Amino acid sequence: MALVKDAKLRPLKIVEYNPLKKNLKRGLIAAGFVVAIVASFYYGYTTGAAQQKEVLSDVEGISEELEKVKQGREELEQQIANLKMGALVDQQASEDVRQEVITLKENLASLKEENSFYRNLMAPTGNKRGLNFGTVEVVDTETPRVYSYKIVLQQLATRHKLLQGTLKFTIIGKQDETPITFKLKEVSSDVTQDIIKLRFKYFQTIQGKLTLPAGFEPEAIELVARSIGKQAVTIEKRFGWLVEES
Repeated sequence: MALVKDAKLRPLKIVEYNPLKKNLKRGLIAAGFVVAIVASFYYGYTTGAAQQKEVLSDVEGISEELEKVKQGREELEQQIANLKMGALVDQQASEDVRQEVITLKENLASLKEENSFYRNLMAPTGNKRGLNFGTVEVVDTETPRVYSYKIVLQQLATRHKLLQGTLKFTIIGKQDETPITFKLKEVSSDVTQDIIKLRFKYFQTIQGKLTLPAGFEPEAIELVARSIGKQAVTIEKRFGWLVEES
């Protein structure tokens, strides 16, 4: 049998075993954890709600600013459109005024020409012939090979008396490189006779429309006017085929 030397004996402490107290302690600890969790959740919820409210407020403010910017942009676009429209209106108005000025100038020139023509008719002259060609015009139309013509014959005299006579109107040209002539009656339905009768004191105008045959190339107009009476005269003149634009 082994011997134990100097063995120290420790005093024993007797602890009362109380399962109810132990469970209560555990319950208190668990309850503390639950309270802590609930408190954390509530704090987080309230903080998040406040932040969410702040964010929503910021979003609402940004939306209002965006709407203001949008309205401002629309107003600027409308102003630009108005300016463009105003510029177009001004441009059109300027063009209308320019065209009106051109028309007035043309009318004024025409009136001056007519005034000069009539003044020359009424002015005394020492020309004994009495008969003269005034205006001779051939003007283009919108229809191909159809032209308007106008011939004015006038009496040059110190004392204008009734003048009677005839006018012969001939168009000279080529058809398939062959020289050919047409009387005015052959190309104009406004004339029914080969010879046009003249009867006037100051002037007489012969005008209408003529249609040239296909393939005919006009080169000139030949006019022969004759007066009858004691001082009968004959005047002839050839005009190059010059067509004015309408």
